[in-house]
Amino acid sequence: MGRICVDIPDELERRLRLKVIERFGGKKGDLSRAVAEAISEWVNKREE
Repeated sequence: MGRICVDIPDELERRLRLKVIERFGGKKGDLSRAVAEAISEWVNKREE
């Protein structure tokens, strides 16, 4: 499994974490799951 370290604005991080809790419940691994989903959607959109 790969690892990517990135810096994002504080406000974006706050919004992301709130949405992850809303959607997945905030269990361990949910943030990684949400980020992987977002990256996958971004990549797929650019392959069309």
